[in-house]
Amino acid sequence: MGSSVPQTDVVRLVESFARLDTASVSDALDSIGVAGRLRGIAARVPGARAAGTAYTVRYEPVDESGPRFRNAANYLDDVPAGSIVVIDNGGSAECTNWGSLLTVAAQRFGVRGTVLHGSARDVAEIRNAGYPLFSTHVTMVSGKNRVQLAAIGDPIRIGDVDLRTGDIVVGDDNGVLAVPSELADEVLIRAQRVELTEQSIARAVACGARLDEARERFGYATPWYDAGSAADE
Repeated sequence: MGSSVPQTDVVRLVESFARLDTASVSDALDSIGVAGRLRGIAARVPGARAAGTAYTVRYEPVDESGPRFRNAANYLDDVPAGSIVVIDNGGSAECTNWGSLLTVAAQRFGVRGTVLHGSARDVAEIRNAGYPLFSTHVTMVSGKNRVQLAAIGDPIRIGDVDLRTGDIVVGDDNGVLAVPSELADEVLIRAQRVELTEQSIARAVACGARLDEARERFGYATPWYDAGSAADE
């Protein structure tokens, strides 16, 4: 989010998105024709949910003419609390960009999770820590001497989604979505309506209604407009 957005509003948005399922956010994005799914990225810590503002990091292969030892990167000390680190290593399965040491540091610094267009390792330790981690692949091979930091804070592209530092990122067992910061308020309202509609339909069916009738009654076809008016009944 740009500096013109008050921090209190950013916190409000993140907290509100954290209460939503990614399926509802996906439906909301669909309703305005915006792609948000970060294709191929899966949850590595079952049950872990994450929402925060993106902090983008991009890697590239090492320059063979450079120093003999090449640390993968040191950037985590500067990541703002409340961020989700989003790393683009081109979806590579060849080496890692995240492991247990970075997880320890991230938790200490108040980072809300990590999304890797690439590979992670030390998954058992990260699961034990309960840290939200999402990645394209898992491998044990170190990124040291294989990749180097190319950019921090620059726009990145994962699949068909352009993602910038400050965009809202939401992840759960279904996968990960990115919401453009300028659309976050609208997407949030629509996603909340989707959840109200689905809750209303589920309650009606549990009380004996036919599914087709409940869907018609509560506006299942366009839930972002027709949130169940009987949600509070």
